[in-house]
Amino acid sequence: MNMKTSLSLLAVGILCSTLANAEVPRRLMDAIRIVESGNNDSAVGDNGNAIGPYQIWRSYWKDAVQFDKSIGGKYEDCFNREYSEKIVNAYMDRYAIERRLGRTPTMEDIARIHNGGPNGYRKKATQSYWEKVLGNLKID
Repeated sequence: MNMKTSLSLLAVGILCSTLANAEVPRRLMDAIRIVESGNNDSAVGDNGNAIGPYQIWRSYWKDAVQFDKSIGGKYEDCFNREYSEKIVNAYMDRYAIERRLGRTPTMEDIARIHNGGPNGYRKKATQSYWEKVLGNLKID
């Protein structure tokens, strides 16, 4: 069995997991963090445009704090893991929702939206990102 087939079989069980209670599942959050920064809370990437453990861009942060004003803070707070997880959850509350996607969002949808923006779940370019995240998901 090759790696792609193994990942596809693994995905069958994982894709049933969805965004629930406005929080990205912990194991997905962890896998995204590994892919984005290798667990480096101080990471700066994309020519200085992305910061923190989840490599959050300023536009992503703005979308999240406009959607959930209770978060507050400033963009540089995205270097803080707990704060940046609030940003990721708010962004997903805004964009990875059933009425927007026309179906219940999957872990794949969430990862691809994180990587490619509100329509990332449809972009061909985010498929390889999802495969990296999938390869880092811990199975219970």
